[in-house]
Amino acid sequence: MAAKRSSLNMVQVLEKKLNARDVSVAIIGLGYVGLPLAVQFAERGAKVFGIDLDMKKINSLNKGVSYIQDVPTAKVQRVTQRGNLKASNNYQALKKVDAVIICVPTPLNRAKDPDLSFIIKAADEIAHFLRKGQIIILESTTYPGTTDEVILPKLEASGLKAGKDFFLCFSPERIDPGRKDLPISLIPKVVGGITPKCTKLGSVLYGIVFDKVVQVSSARTAEMAKLLENTFRIVNIGMINELATIAGALGIDIWEVIDAAKTKPFGFMPFYPGPGVGGHCIGIDPIYLSWKAKTHGFNIKFIDLARDVNANMPHYVVQKIQELLARNEKKAINQARVLILGVTYKRDVADIRESPALEVIEELSRLGGKVSYSDSFVPEIKFDKIALKSVALTPKMLKHHDLVAILADHSSVQYSSVVKHSRLILDTRNVLKKIRSEKIVKL
Repeated sequence: MAAKRSSLNMVQVLEKKLNARDVSVAIIGLGYVGLPLAVQFAERGAKVFGIDLDMKKINSLNKGVSYIQDVPTAKVQRVTQRGNLKASNNYQALKKVDAVIICVPTPLNRAKDPDLSFIIKAADEIAHFLRKGQIIILESTTYPGTTDEVILPKLEASGLKAGKDFFLCFSPERIDPGRKDLPISLIPKVVGGITPKCTKLGSVLYGIVFDKVVQVSSARTAEMAKLLENTFRIVNIGMINELATIAGALGIDIWEVIDAAKTKPFGFMPFYPGPGVGGHCIGIDPIYLSWKAKTHGFNIKFIDLARDVNANMPHYVVQKIQELLARNEKKAINQARVLILGVTYKRDVADIRESPALEVIEELSRLGGKVSYSDSFVPEIKFDKIALKSVALTPKMLKHHDLVAILADHSSVQYSSVVKHSRLILDTRNVLKKIRSEKIVKL
């Protein structure tokens, strides 16, 4: 009876803290998802303990310096000086906080299967320090069932019960790197718990920093919602990429086609082609759903087909470069100098994770091309046997190359100068749509 009363008291203390918005939060993983969330909680008055294994990140944060483009240093400095944000590689902080939010990476292993090692490590550490009256939330994108099947057993091995002693939820991250018109607080937050009580308390926690919280019936539903969001994108991007290759063969401007189609006020949503897909979400997340489906005997053909189409786009770009050099410059690739303009996976972000530009550079180099790149967001790149430094985008540099391939359409580039001083341009992003020149060839 005393144990039951103690458990209820801890839950009551937690609810009181949540309602008063006087909580302490530990966030495991201080990357593109974890750091913005940590700063958001800290700005709203919560005591935030950031945990990461990267000492460079920890030292930077404790000095009040941001290392992520979307999080201004001024904000980090403000919350660290107030004492609302502290960073460490020590998990000891977990035993004294009210909530723990997991924001660790979920990559693929060499076999292209889900790698949950970071989630498992985090769950093991949480289980070691778990106490009554805590909320545990997974934000890392994963397959449906991870919260129930992987995290829950580890936490309940402590003897505590989910929904009674502690509260376990999944809430998908919805960070859009580089986007400035939509603050994180305005993006609706989906929350699904192991029990209704878990969902309720998780929602109250997120209500501290998000203007709208959407409750769903289970953690599995929340996990599936995230995968639906990104699967929707990868399938539609795969479709438009395939149509772009067909339109190119037919001599049709696919961007003009899209502009015409989107004048329809219903039944159509524009997606745009490009040199491939990058970043964590679109390129990797749908594979988690495909992998889980296969464990139940299903093959999700749309996902696999879209992945194949998108994965082939860097090779298509290389083929296009070879064709243009042969036709316009009368050169084979091993005789040519190619300048890659933009190597990040999307506009105005300093992120090269899964960037198709890296594959293009690798294949051009393997074929004997002399490849350079220019990207103000990425001073140097090193992968496999490739090691390059960004070159200045000067008239002399542009004239030095036989072809310029625009793979990321950063807004800081003076594109009129690029067109003026380049000999030949492959525009894979339609960033030159307002400039008329015979030098320009679209994807």
